[in-house]
Amino acid sequence: MEKQTKAIRIQTPRTQYREHSTPLFLTSSFTFESAEQGQGLFEETIDGNIYSRFSNPNVTEFVDKVCMLENAQEGIATATGMAAVFASMAALLKTGDHLLASRALFGSAHQIITQILSKWGITYTYLDASASEADWEAAILPNSKMIYLETPSNPGLELVDLAMIGRLCKKHNLIFNVDNCFATPVVQTPTDFGADLIIHSATKYMDGQGRVLGGIVVGKAEYIAPIRFFCRHTGPSLSSFNAWTLSKSLETLHLRMERHCANAMQLATALANHADVLKVNYPFLESHPQYELAKAQMSAGGAIVTIELEGGFERISAFMAALKIASLSSNLGDSRTIVTNPFTTTHAKLKADEKAALGITEGLVRISVGLEAIQDLIEDFTNAVEASAGVFEEN
Repeated sequence: MEKQTKAIRIQTPRTQYREHSTPLFLTSSFTFESAEQGQGLFEETIDGNIYSRFSNPNVTEFVDKVCMLENAQEGIATATGMAAVFASMAALLKTGDHLLASRALFGSAHQIITQILSKWGITYTYLDASASEADWEAAILPNSKMIYLETPSNPGLELVDLAMIGRLCKKHNLIFNVDNCFATPVVQTPTDFGADLIIHSATKYMDGQGRVLGGIVVGKAEYIAPIRFFCRHTGPSLSSFNAWTLSKSLETLHLRMERHCANAMQLATALANHADVLKVNYPFLESHPQYELAKAQMSAGGAIVTIELEGGFERISAFMAALKIASLSSNLGDSRTIVTNPFTTTHAKLKADEKAALGITEGLVRISVGLEAIQDLIEDFTNAVEASAGVFEEN
């Protein structure tokens, strides 16, 4: 069966009530049929549910679907995407270890690496997403343990060559850890390039409608085992309700991503041809500096477009005020188109030189392209660009 079929048909075994849709298992704990069964469950000689901090049928169904989509052996779900990012590092790195990471990271991932892991004596080296294979290899130290990256990155849509990093990790016995949130497994499958761990903020496209929080790490069983131990005992558990919502949402992930990507491509093309837009960035535009790499490792360009407008934050304020359809929010991956200014929101805590290195300017707008009719979106953004240009020129 195709993955799209499996995402719909993987389901918790039916109960005696013969339900067609998986029921919600809103329970904190599970009973034992005997003292011997309880013993076996805690000794892990038999499989089963004990306590919803450990496992729950709704959570298991969600994990099974994501493992299938990402060609992964096992997985563990978490309460948020950032819990998944933190667990994937904290469970596998120790004092004295060295982490290599792409410089182009989400703000909270940057804070984990620089402010939290550093307190435990875990050092790091950042490299530009465009760094060569020789540059990456030269940065590997005797105590290097993991390479962590986002591709495409948030918000600059920089790409890292997954095949190249996969080769290096295999050669130097490093854990290859990829945040695949922006692409989703519909657009890109990092395990095809040797990734050991794949992370998602399920809050984004896996939910797709801005309803619930969730995160997940999937990958090789040998790495998921210590992450599962870490999560079970530190408690960043995904709720059964959120898992139920996310699992149902995966049934439409392929359909939604097809529309997201098609809309994003058309909007990016329209804005790239507008004289009042300083710059448009989208992986499947030929103007993207890593266009060939995008075509090699992604099946589509994704659903995020960034544009840059002249005039700094004053222009951005006027532009956002002129939008009629798009929402203003720091979230992304919604059925509704969302815009944000990373300079003042998601990446506000980065230092000026860090923002500059990532291309995060005052005039940058990140657009999470939704599922609305594309002509409505093109008209809304075109009108806002022109209206804000008039305000900027007057001032």
